[in-house]
Amino acid sequence: MNNNFPSRETVERILKQYPVGCRVELLRMDDVQAPPIGTKGTVRYVDDLGSLGVAWDNGSSLQVVYGEDLCRKCDDDK
Repeated sequence: MNNNFPSRETVERILKQYPVGCRVELLRMDDVQAPPIGTKGTVRYVDDLGSLGVAWDNGSSLQVVYGEDLCRKCDDDK
């Protein structure tokens, strides 16, 4: 477990990079209940630890944990 919390500046950068309502695609998540890689979803919030709350298209709502999981912003969903 990573006990190094992101700085306020890092969280602000994540908020700008992944604004609420933007679409993301899952690239990596180390969780047995994780959506399949490639699943897309909509960012609902960014918490104080820099993790993304995502409403995944498959119904999951697992967070993308800062420093552990990986997603990318999608530009192909209009």
